[in-house]
Amino acid sequence: MSLRLGLNIDHIATLRQGRYARDPQSILVEPGPVEAALEAERAGADGITAHLREDRRHIQDHDVFQLKERLTTKLNFEMGNAPEIVEIALQLIPHDVCLVPENRNEITTEGGLDCVTHRVALESTIGQLHDAGIIVSLFIDPDPEQIRTAAELSAEFIELHTGTFAGATGETRRAELQRLVEGARIAHQLGLRINAGHGLNYSNTRELFAVPHLVELNIGHAIISRALRVGLVAAVSEMKALCEEYPAA
Repeated sequence: MSLRLGLNIDHIATLRQGRYARDPQSILVEPGPVEAALEAERAGADGITAHLREDRRHIQDHDVFQLKERLTTKLNFEMGNAPEIVEIALQLIPHDVCLVPENRNEITTEGGLDCVTHRVALESTIGQLHDAGIIVSLFIDPDPEQIRTAAELSAEFIELHTGTFAGATGETRRAELQRLVEGARIAHQLGLRINAGHGLNYSNTRELFAVPHLVELNIGHAIISRALRVGLVAAVSEMKALCEEYPAA
């Protein structure tokens, strides 16, 4: 099976909120993240990722419920481990939940979730999500202790944070890629399935193909940025074609 592509549509919602933050459901609102998601599906995206943050800076509650209703692929619901958002997830019942760290002062997610420190709280939330039939992923750095804890917490997936790799150069970049390779091998041995994301683009994704056992890449900023020049259908199609180059296990 080829490497799957999930499109993160948060940046579409960010553009909408820049003009329509006071009335994001107005009939005049554009661009619409749901419409963009449906267009991306038609272009070959295997799923749609949306992060409902506590501060609602981009994706809104009504977006995720419309996505759940209208998507023909799957909704990957990114969320922080906050009681209010957990309750929304339990009402929504998305296909996947990816638990991520959340800091209101950050522009975007800046690192992996510390599931060692927050193990007790995560265990409770993961139990609730599993009871509702939701697949759980943990967005973590390629650290062996974090990976082992994710397995002990019974998450089905981890999503390896690739942002450090993507932002590095030279020997540091090679070292970060090797950390991802080793992290994926450990995760696979522990029975975890492996996604990856953050900072991936049309230039560095092929480098990531050195990482074994990948199931899905979740990419947002690069695809939406390219869509400004070539259109969303072409941007998604190009990245999907790139994913299809991933070597079979």
